[in-house]
Amino acid sequence: MADAAEHGGADGHAGVIGGDGRLGAARLLLWALAAVLGVRQAAVVLSEPPGEWLSGLHLPGAPGGLPGSLYDAGRFTGTPFAGLVLKPLVGLATPSLEVAWTCVTLLSVAAIGLVAARGLPDPVPRRTALLAAPLLVALMMVSLPVREAASPGQAAVLPVLLVLLAFFRVPGERPAGFLVGLAAALQPALLLFAPLLWLTGRRPTAKAAALTFVGATALSWASLPRDSWTYWVEHLAGSGLGGAPGGPANQSVHGALLRLGLGGPAETLLYAALATAIAFVGLRRAARYARDGQLLLAVAVTGCVAVAVSPDGWRHQMLWVLLAVAGKVGVRAADRRVWPVAVVLAMTLPSAVLLPNMAALAPVRDNVPLLAALAAACAVPFLPRSSPYWREPVPTLYGRPAATRLPHVPLLPFWRKALSRPNLLLELLLIRVGYSLYSHIRAAAPASRSVAEANGSRIHAIEQALGIDVERVVNRAVVDTPWLEAFFNFYYTSFHFVVPLAVLAVLYRRSPGDYRWARASLGLATVIALAGFWLYPLAPPRLMPDLGFVDTVHGVQDLANPSYGVMTAISNQYAAMPSLHFGWSLWCGTVIVVLAPKGRQKLLGALHPLITLCAIVATANHWVLDAVGGALVVGAGFGLVHVLSGPRGLRVSLPGQRAVAEAEAGRNLRAPARSGRA
Repeated sequence: MADAAEHGGADGHAGVIGGDGRLGAARLLLWALAAVLGVRQAAVVLSEPPGEWLSGLHLPGAPGGLPGSLYDAGRFTGTPFAGLVLKPLVGLATPSLEVAWTCVTLLSVAAIGLVAARGLPDPVPRRTALLAAPLLVALMMVSLPVREAASPGQAAVLPVLLVLLAFFRVPGERPAGFLVGLAAALQPALLLFAPLLWLTGRRPTAKAAALTFVGATALSWASLPRDSWTYWVEHLAGSGLGGAPGGPANQSVHGALLRLGLGGPAETLLYAALATAIAFVGLRRAARYARDGQLLLAVAVTGCVAVAVSPDGWRHQMLWVLLAVAGKVGVRAADRRVWPVAVVLAMTLPSAVLLPNMAALAPVRDNVPLLAALAAACAVPFLPRSSPYWREPVPTLYGRPAATRLPHVPLLPFWRKALSRPNLLLELLLIRVGYSLYSHIRAAAPASRSVAEANGSRIHAIEQALGIDVERVVNRAVVDTPWLEAFFNFYYTSFHFVVPLAVLAVLYRRSPGDYRWARASLGLATVIALAGFWLYPLAPPRLMPDLGFVDTVHGVQDLANPSYGVMTAISNQYAAMPSLHFGWSLWCGTVIVVLAPKGRQKLLGALHPLITLCAIVATANHWVLDAVGGALVVGAGFGLVHVLSGPRGLRVSLPGQRAVAEAEAGRNLRAPARSGRA
């Protein structure tokens, strides 16, 4: 990395405070973003009525709570020591407590970001030292753990802060051990930090942590013997409190096994064996990273182990996974983004966004945070600092900037043509998340029926004026021809996704440079199409009353309650303009005609958008002008890519790099005589 060597001072952070103008401005913007996100999170929490908020503490004597034992209602999930600490708050049950609790939680999140940023292993690049803290705080503010931890009664942020302070800010051995023991008294699984301290040579700190935990637990036994017996003996360290242990909120190995249908003594034995193996492997890895100088990564790995092996590893305790982005993975610069992106997506987006709602994927979809924690603890091959790729990964080769760029537009020079094949996992993640966000935005677009029908009448009138209103004639002809109706129904429902994905897969394997060009143009065209859905709600022919269209795909429609089969709840019925059914098929046809080496392949590519146009009209799902709109957005997508990155094609930027580029790209570059037009 170009800025990797820019560091200074005794701890690798001095000398970076000033920064140049652009980094300083970026830092201020990130802090402003973090502040806005924090205020937004506080507003969400404080919008609850004080009585409902206080009832969320689930403490005896609090509004909505039962008198007597902490665990009579089975809703309180903290340890008896946590209950002992929180019980005095019941006497302060005022709206000011809600405000104070929320502010302390969010300020603790900011403190975690600051301490973690200071714990990055040296040498710290100048850009990283300046931007790490505000970026981490902003990410945590939108993460699922913090969004849940800010709710009443949740204190998962405080133990994380106590552990980080013990490892990075508190100078004395015994004070540091006291903080770790206090965190373990609030979340018993965090006692695993004591073995980490022992394995890394900090034995006085490990002893102090263990003694603090024992002392706090003994104090709670003396003060709350009944509650302590319930928590430690009857519920085996809290297992089953606060909700069903097999529910999706319990992101521990125990919860995952219960969701898989296991139970009884067999599940208990399997859980104990898996927890022991995970703790053994994870702590060994953490100790190795700590000895390597990657103490923040060691702490994050141990935290991931603790949540995974705990009987109840709730989502609001998963903040450790975000801290694991401190580790570096991959020898190529292009691969360095995979692990951070995967962690951020897993910790900020619902599992339904990451994976489709398919029964076969349920074991993965229901355990995404747990799988991320297990990967960090036991599987991800983080680089040691002694690796030659730690500071200088294999660089990505870029093509020579095209002469057709617009250099006076500030953002365009940053869009460079990479010659190497992109990381497959990262591509799959981004494609899935991008399509999911597209589906949600399209479903949320305005869908006023009266406006959509008025626009439909307007489109129909324009087509009549132009003499292209062929939809009803084609629709009736297909309805009267059963085999033709079956063909177009099959084509409409089957090829919309299959063909674009197949084209992308072939290009990814055989022509990485062309894959990037095609993928970018498709993504930009899809984003532009969203503007059409928002700005111009349009009823398709099948949902236009009194025009006599027959919906051949979905059957007879009740126009008082239009249905789209199972997609009604998640798809906007009045987002017909532009037609991405035709637009995507036109994109496929264009890419195939341009890149296919054989004439018959080009012919098939050209036929695909033509048949799709017939299908969307014959099935009464689109107007002809919808297809024109689809063609316009696809053309805009290709045009924007041309403006941003120049003409399609690969050109090596430096002499002598052609052979390397060929190996990276996985294919032979075109001969100079044929690539001159690029």
